[in-house]
Amino acid sequence: MKLNEISDNNGARKGRMRVGRGIGSGKGKTAGRGQKGAKARSGVSVNGFEGGQMPLHMRIPKRGFNNIFAKDFAEVNLGMIQKMIDAGKLDVSGTVDHAALKAAGLARGGKDGVRLLAKGELTTKVAFAVTGASKGAIAAVEKAGGSVTLPEAQPSEHEKKTARREANKAK
Repeated sequence: MKLNEISDNNGARKGRMRVGRGIGSGKGKTAGRGQKGAKARSGVSVNGFEGGQMPLHMRIPKRGFNNIFAKDFAEVNLGMIQKMIDAGKLDVSGTVDHAALKAAGLARGGKDGVRLLAKGELTTKVAFAVTGASKGAIAAVEKAGGSVTLPEAQPSEHEKKTARREANKAK
């Protein structure tokens, strides 16, 4: 057997049906689309259309609110951190930050950083550098002999404007 003699088994690859190529092909004339109507025409999008009646997705009242300005934190529980430390997947010799937690597979997503939560128990001394932490999580980390450093809060645009306005009034 040579490389140029290798081929698929018979029937392994089937060509596509060419529609609208005469009555002898079995798929001529209407090309499998039936007769007339919107569905027989090209460029039709029927999804959700109810013949001009107000569609269901527009009739039903909407509920809830999705805040587009909400921060996206990766929430990590202390119990899971302890589990990863015990398994040897998380190195605690230096400071544990977002990158270290992501490398260990604990922090998924979280484009605005990591937030520590107090679920579970932490027994190892760990120094964390994270974006946020609950009061219970900070207390649990400090009880185990570790530390949590949080970034200083940046003033919002509104606070900056107010401060500028006050400074201009004082002049």
